[in-house]
Amino acid sequence: MTSFKIIRARAEKRKGGPKALDRLMPDKPDLKALAKLGDDRILAEMTRRVFCAGFAWSVIDAKWGGFEDAFLRFQPAKLGFQPEDYWEALLRDARIVRNGAKIMSVRDNAAFVQEIAKEHGSFGKFLVKWPPSNEIGLLDLLTKRGSRLGGNTGQMLLRFVGWDGFVTSKDVVACLRDAGLDIAEEVKSKGDLAKVQAQFNAWAEETGLPYTYLSRICALSVGDVRSE
Repeated sequence: MTSFKIIRARAEKRKGGPKALDRLMPDKPDLKALAKLGDDRILAEMTRRVFCAGFAWSVIDAKWGGFEDAFLRFQPAKLGFQPEDYWEALLRDARIVRNGAKIMSVRDNAAFVQEIAKEHGSFGKFLVKWPPSNEIGLLDLLTKRGSRLGGNTGQMLLRFVGWDGFVTSKDVVACLRDAGLDIAEEVKSKGDLAKVQAQFNAWAEETGLPYTYLSRICALSVGDVRSE
């Protein structure tokens, strides 16, 4: 497999040098901030990622204030007490995107967030305890215990709440394949995900960089001139 030094050097050359590349890096993962993140904000981000999947993000962003109001500011316990009439009314609520399956995922994920919070103190504290070296285990848990949180949706959820992990975007996968990793062009199987995890673990050990940085640098080293 290609050393990450080579991948980083390629990204630096494409983006105008080391300092220019550094400016494209996201904030470093803040475990203290993640531990303090409210369960309502976790559920809000789950909902945002679910509704963005297969839909124009700009539309969801434009309507997000309506989502906050319609879903009671995403308070898990409050949502858990709502009767069927409340959920049925949301199917006619113009403040949100009226997709029945996605609307009901909010109810299911509210219960999921409460379950995890009961077990660990809060969902944020739970995430802090989970090591980046086993992101695939966390993604599997989100898929099995959450609603519509599988695949790229789960990865983007973790990224947006500030957890330190990789994203198997088109450019990241292209980087991995170019580096010699034997995976499909679209990473969907557990076997391919395990290979991706092992490679990022190796690069993390090699460089000492956060997984978020490794993923971003990987994306910037190949493909069109864009970020992941």
